[in-house]
Amino acid sequence: MTLPMSDPTAWATAMNNLGMAPLGIAGQPILPDFDPALGMMTGIPPITPMMPGLGIVPPPIPPDMPVVKEIIHCKSCTLFPPNPNLPPPATRERPPGCKTVFVGGLPENGTEQIIVEVFEQCGEIIAIRKSKKNFCHIRFAEEYMVDKALYLSGYRIRLGSSTDKKDTGRLHVDFAQARDDLYEWECKQRMLAREERHRRRMEEERLRPPSPPPVVHYSDHECSIVAEKLKDDSKFSEAVQTLLTWIERGEVNRRSANNFYSMIQSANSHVRRLVNEKAAHEKDMEEAKEKFKQALSGILIQFEQIVAVYHSASKQKAWDHFTKAQRKNISVWCKQAEEIRNIHNDELMGIRREEEMEMSDDEIEETTETKETEESALVSQAEALKEENDSLRWQLDAYRNEVELLKQEQGKAHREDDPNKEQQLKLLQQALQGMQQHLLKVQEEYKRKEAELEKVKDDKLQVEKMLENLKEKVYHCASRLCASNQDSDYPLEKTLNSSPIKSEREALLVGIISTFLHVHPFGASIEYICSYLHRLDNKICTSDVECLMSRLQHTFKQEMTGVGASLEKRWKFCGFEGLKLT
Repeated sequence: MTLPMSDPTAWATAMNNLGMAPLGIAGQPILPDFDPALGMMTGIPPITPMMPGLGIVPPPIPPDMPVVKEIIHCKSCTLFPPNPNLPPPATRERPPGCKTVFVGGLPENGTEQIIVEVFEQCGEIIAIRKSKKNFCHIRFAEEYMVDKALYLSGYRIRLGSSTDKKDTGRLHVDFAQARDDLYEWECKQRMLAREERHRRRMEEERLRPPSPPPVVHYSDHECSIVAEKLKDDSKFSEAVQTLLTWIERGEVNRRSANNFYSMIQSANSHVRRLVNEKAAHEKDMEEAKEKFKQALSGILIQFEQIVAVYHSASKQKAWDHFTKAQRKNISVWCKQAEEIRNIHNDELMGIRREEEMEMSDDEIEETTETKETEESALVSQAEALKEENDSLRWQLDAYRNEVELLKQEQGKAHREDDPNKEQQLKLLQQALQGMQQHLLKVQEEYKRKEAELEKVKDDKLQVEKMLENLKEKVYHCASRLCASNQDSDYPLEKTLNSSPIKSEREALLVGIISTFLHVHPFGASIEYICSYLHRLDNKICTSDVECLMSRLQHTFKQEMTGVGASLEKRWKFCGFEGLKLT
């Protein structure tokens, strides 16, 4: 630049040539204390982040206060700020991930070097696409640099100290849409989404409960371990799950069938234990109910005593000696005690009613059973007894096999003095005897149920025979009624159809239709008939005409003519034949 930086009159002359009013106050220098070493004015506080040498972030400015921008000096050009009283330049909506700006209003003599010199203060420039029509697109490295570039929108640019029109221009900076910016933004969003999915997956895996341990494969060693666990009440659940998995996997074969049968037998031995446990829990529940009922009864007795105390205190003898406040308190206490007593009494009565209802329900169920339900119950009981009989036989065979095995082991080892073996043998013999007795009882009950089932079947056959006899009697009665009704069919028909024509209009229609069909010996369709009648009266309805003709069965009859697709319904006049019949 040829003009010295410290000459204030040179700047005023340049701004007057550009048509801009001076920014200073009248009577004072426009640019006081301009320091060429800093490249800025020391009298005005730094409010722009574009200043060379100092990247100072401006303090927050109130929205209603106009922003005073400063002159920006570059190496080859100078930027003059716009009038602060003018509204801010309009911008389009910011595209997502925008890093590219549109710069318009460049000087005609402006080169790419001058554009770089002006906008490299905003940040690192990646690419510049300059047009011949005084505008260009600048792509920055980061998104925040676009905001710095927008700050320069509205500035007037002058190349050097020239006032030629080709060396001046007014900058217009706005957001620009670029495919590269959108692609990078989408890539970033996808990366963030991947990170979020990964974080969620890690969180779900951290919070997921641990999976159960896998079931081991079947082997003789594992089979012996599971068999021991099945005999232990505390480890029964785990062992029976392993046994179930092995059976579903298909581990049962001819070689391992005996091992699986012994394990199933061990599982079956727990049924009685579970039934006993359920009965014990039911007993505990009944005892707790009884205990609660007794405690509630005792509480009610005490409540009755307290209420009696209140009532006796309310009598005339004692009531006159209490003060007004004491009487009020006694009355309130009496009401509260009575309410609580009534609530507890209702609760106790509800428990007793439930017990009575349970008893009555059982009695009603026993008395209202029909023969069919008895029969089905007997059949189901007989089947259950059969299954139990078979299972007991299998258990008896298993116990016998175990006894034989123990005897063989005892004979081989020659350990007659071993007390454990003798004790086991005695226990097995006792269990065998108990099973035999139970088997005999089941067989007797099974025979009894079979006899009852036979008796019920005989009763059912008798009831079916009685039902068939009743059906035959009903059929004979119905046939007699039909025979008697056939004789009186014609008079009934005459009485019912005594007046098929209800009005004079219908009589006229019957005459016209009869005349029309008389000249059509092969009959005519209902549409053909109605088209003829519509010439006489447009209000005639096709359905009414068809209904009238169907009522006069001795005058008109309907026939089907044609074959296949040409099938057609035709009405014929049969009045002469019907006269003979009636």
